[in-house]
Amino acid sequence: PTPSKLQRVVSAMLEQDLGWKHIFEYRTTEGISLDLAKPESKRAIEVDGPAHYLKDVPSGDYAVDGPTRFKGRLLRRLGWTVAHVAFFEWDGKSASERRELLKAKLAEIGVE
Repeated sequence: PTPSKLQRVVSAMLEQDLGWKHIFEYRTTEGISLDLAKPESKRAIEVDGPAHYLKDVPSGDYAVDGPTRFKGRLLRRLGWTVAHVAFFEWDGKSASERRELLKAKLAEIGVE
């Protein structure tokens, strides 16, 4: 699939504002695509749009879909540490709130 605008914006903010250099659209030796990755340390950030979620209509809550869960399990088995930026965490936030979100995601994968 073509990288989303959200993925491009997250990538730019990680590099330009937070100094986290990474490979955009990295493919592992096993053939798994990662949105934003540092292969040398096996750290990655996935940017997940609506297609990665199922929505519970009555409650409005989102749940990660099966293929996204499976990919996460595979990556963990292969030694990767991955954080996810969900579209609903990003949308409607100010630039400073988005920076704080990305700092938290970097901390999730062990980057200070």
